[in-house]
Amino acid sequence: MLSIQQLYGGYSRQFPVIKNIDFSVSPGEIVGLIGLNGAGKSTTLKNILGLITPFSGTVSIDGKTLTEDPETFRNQLAYIPETPLFYEELTLWEHLELTASAYRMPPDLLQERAQSLLTRFRMQKVKNWFPDTFSKGMQQKIMILCAFLVKPRFLIIDEPFVGLDLLATQSLLELLQSGKKEGMGILMSTHILGMAEKYCDRFVLIHEGQMRLKGTLAEMNQQAGTQNKSLDELFMIAIEGKQS
Repeated sequence: MLSIQQLYGGYSRQFPVIKNIDFSVSPGEIVGLIGLNGAGKSTTLKNILGLITPFSGTVSIDGKTLTEDPETFRNQLAYIPETPLFYEELTLWEHLELTASAYRMPPDLLQERAQSLLTRFRMQKVKNWFPDTFSKGMQQKIMILCAFLVKPRFLIIDEPFVGLDLLATQSLLELLQSGKKEGMGILMSTHILGMAEKYCDRFVLIHEGQMRLKGTLAEMNQQAGTQNKSLDELFMIAIEGKQS
């Protein structure tokens, strides 16, 4: 289990961006992290990944933190950022080779998985191209390919559908579903509430750096004192206190 307990963090101890964030992600489920722009979603993800150091609280996988066992912790995570990050001097294929090397993947497994992913996302013809020649959507596909290449235990995704065309979005959703069936735990930040409601098992709704609701739709309805409200409706209730 990926466990986040009483997490405080941000860029200034005097003004933490996130406060007392507390939830978990289990193998074989998709948890949706939702909130307005600036609510603290990306900051939460960066603290979980160790890209910034929490002020207090813990992030652990099976009880072990990044500090206690950095290699094991990192090897169980993969990350798809909102803004694609890549090396301009490396081709798409070299990005895949670098990722495989970092996760100590055998060459034959790299070939098998990479070829399948390249075909699925229609990137086979450009595998030897440099990513700075790609469109934003194609650059985002590099992040997706690298993450799913290693099949991590836990996948962290920040607004993954930005810039993707319809076919790429469908391919990503299919991979998320198959990853879930294979026991992958997925934490996904997204603004697309209809899609989140359809594909996520549980939700964490944060506003102004604090959790307002969390759990299944039924559990969040109970917390909000409502019945049978959609995720969109619960979102508005949590943010503005409006009920229809």
